[in-house]
Formats: sequence, C-alpha cells, structure tokens
Amino acid sequence: MQINETAPVVSKHHVTVAAPLQKVWRLLADIDNWPNWNPAVTSAHLDGEFKTGATFRWKSGGVTIVSAIQQIEPMTRLVWTGRAIGTQVVHVWTFTQCDEGVTVSTSESFEGWLVRLMLKTMRRTLDQSLVAWLQALKKCAEC
Repeated sequence: MQINETAPVVSKHHVTVAAPLQKVWRLLADIDNWPNWNPAVTSAHLDGEFKTGATFRWKSGGVTIVSAIQQIEPMTRLVWTGRAIGTQVVHVWTFTQCDEGVTVSTSESFEGWLVRLMLKTMRRTLDQSLVAWLQALKKCAEC
C-alpha cells in the first residue's frame, strides 16, 4: 500500500538516526508508548496485538484519530490508514540501514472535505507534524 500521490495534501520527509534499527523500529511499533517520546501525541492505545488489521486510537493536536494497521514488514515498513473529522489518511514509514545508522522515511496523504476546505493549513500542519515525529523519534532513539 502506498500513499495517495494525487491527494490534495501529500508530504514526505526523512531523517538519519544514529541508533540500531531494532531500537528505532520498537519505538514506532510500540504504539501505546508514543506519548512517552513524542510530545505531539497525548494518548495512544492499540486495540489488541500489533498486527495487520489491528486498530488503534490516538490523539494529536487535540484531534482523536482512529487508525488501522495495513501493512507490517518488521524493521522495514509500517503502513496505517486513519480517519479524523472529514479527513482520510494513509501513512507510510520505511526503515533503511545505512552507515550512520538508520534512514527513517515517512510519507503521508490527506484527503476529504476538511482537507479541501483548509488546504493551506492542512499542508502546513502535515509538514510540521512529520518533521516533528521524525525529530522526536531521532531524539529518543539516540539517547
């Protein structure tokens, strides 16, 4: 599964993390603990096991998001979809070992009536959000 490249809002970012791949993967895969390392996430709860099809609810920026895991390739790729107030989301994470540690890439697409209504705000919000996620992940993994 990929993001919707033709969605009204698409963002892609990456960062190199000087930490073992297993540590970086565990941080992202442990959904219930996102609030412990990501200040933008105020709550997160995985319903059941971490597996394809599992759902999780989380809160970021005052908005509750209901997401479903679509694809898991351990320590390589994680994809989820989500819904929140007039917005449908596809979020893809990839992890690639490199000489400096791990390159973490993330891409996300937003579509829906709210996105069309607030296009510039949604673009800015998504870009800032992805950069903040990556920086928080890097900071925690490297500590």
